[in-house]
Amino acid sequence: MKLLNSVQLFFEDLDRLRDKILFVFIKPFWPRAITPNHLTVVRIIIGSLLFFLLFYSKNDDKALIIFLFCFGALTDLLDGSIARGLGKETKLGALLDPVADRILIIPIAIYSLFNSHRWLFLLIIGLEIINFLTSVYAHGKNIFVESNIFGKIKMVLHSVVFGAILIFWPEAPHLSFIAILWISVAFLIVSIFVKVMELKTYVPR
Repeated sequence: MKLLNSVQLFFEDLDRLRDKILFVFIKPFWPRAITPNHLTVVRIIIGSLLFFLLFYSKNDDKALIIFLFCFGALTDLLDGSIARGLGKETKLGALLDPVADRILIIPIAIYSLFNSHRWLFLLIIGLEIINFLTSVYAHGKNIFVESNIFGKIKMVLHSVVFGAILIFWPEAPHLSFIAILWISVAFLIVSIFVKVMELKTYVPR
């Protein structure tokens, strides 16, 4: 656990550094009418639109799919930093953010992995379900558990890799991309473990 805590602190320091860099632009220039929750809702809409385009309308406009996915990933990069930088953090935003992430990622995961790397796809989806149910359980116990740094790293890896896979589509995903997705699985497992341990040590006030 000591090693895990040290790794967690290291990545959290990097995340705070990222915030500081983004704050330089966010605090003076970000339009106050656009809230972090607006960006999260946009990500949900984009993920839903990707589902429609890929599986209902069978849209093969590669440029459109890549643009939508990358724009959705950009909202994930910004919403948390904007919330912290402008003091607009809310419980609703913290609850919606991971849901929006999954809605954005799942259609691309199905699109790119289901046929050629089905077991990896099923593992990712299965772990995401466990992660989601853990959060639901915490919410049912009136325990507020934020996304931890390992979950954030997993999302960054997913955004980068699935974006790269889309660029080279319809070629099969390169083995290096698949290797990174397996690394993301490890981060997801650690994220769930940290969340469960946080729940176990929670003391109601």
